[in-house]
Amino acid sequence: MEDEQTLQPGDEAVAPARRASPGSECGDEAQRPNPEKKQRCRLDGQETKTSTLITSSANDFSDPVYKEIAITNGCINRMSKEELRAKLSEFKLETRGVKDVLKKRLKNYYKKQKLMLKESNCADSYYDYICIIDFEATCEEGNPPEFIHEIIEFPVVLLNTHTLEIEDTFQQYVRPEINTQLSDFCINLTGITQDQVDKADTFPQVLKKVIDWMKLKELGTKYKYSILTDGSWDMSKFLNIQCQLSRLKYPPFAKKWINIRKSYGNFYKVPRSQTKLTIMLEKLGMDYDGRPHSGLDDSKNIARIAVRMLQDGCELRVNEKMHAGQLMSVSSSLPIEGTPAPQMPHSRK
Repeated sequence: MEDEQTLQPGDEAVAPARRASPGSECGDEAQRPNPEKKQRCRLDGQETKTSTLITSSANDFSDPVYKEIAITNGCINRMSKEELRAKLSEFKLETRGVKDVLKKRLKNYYKKQKLMLKESNCADSYYDYICIIDFEATCEEGNPPEFIHEIIEFPVVLLNTHTLEIEDTFQQYVRPEINTQLSDFCINLTGITQDQVDKADTFPQVLKKVIDWMKLKELGTKYKYSILTDGSWDMSKFLNIQCQLSRLKYPPFAKKWINIRKSYGNFYKVPRSQTKLTIMLEKLGMDYDGRPHSGLDDSKNIARIAVRMLQDGCELRVNEKMHAGQLMSVSSSLPIEGTPAPQMPHSRK
């Protein structure tokens, strides 16, 4: 479900992901140049039309490639939106998006090219697959604090990080067992009907189907993968509460995930207020495709954002986790770990 900012005031207290150095998560830019040493702005070894002088860094990384990256970034910062689009088009890159997104896209293209020359290769994404999950849950108008949310739609979109294509999808509706009758507000919001949930399996049965589907894809055995969500709520609240209601232990494969809102904000350097699903799509020059608040359609649109971020040079990495029942941030400085193979969790005693 998308409206996390209005539903979860407490989530603001979660510490933001630590910003990584150049070459790490989501391609943070090289350090800002030092104004002491001046040099003309060049792209591809050619002087640009602008006469603006930019600087080299006395405190730069030891390898000269980072000085080159900083110089290139300065050139790009001075380009107009039309110049950015022309340069992106020249390299056959996506030209849609607001100016800040276009700048970030071009910077990361040059950065990857320079690092490829330095290292003679370009590392693939750490994860072979990303599983995008966006639950829909029972709800009432006004979101009363005492209301118990139960998952009523369990979608999974399987994104291949090498082809950048959605390889498969999974979708099952879930029969709620506490608030068995959906409110009119919930039906209108999600498009899920009473008949659909009445005919659906309970959550433990659906979770077993999800896990069997993931096993068929050899996730966690043959292929490295991660869960990705639009915000913190899907795992830290909806799945956490649902497992308690269904008397299941929290599944280990869902204990760590990529919160794309954090990744997007850190990568494009935008405030939290600009990381809502529809805003992220708009800033990337895309329209929402499908029905808003359909779990499967939301997941597909989140996947589109993830694809664009990967194309722009972002290295999507786990940045949140559940620990002892609490939501925690994961530092980007920690070693990267693969998600364990999915297994059906044990029942709670």
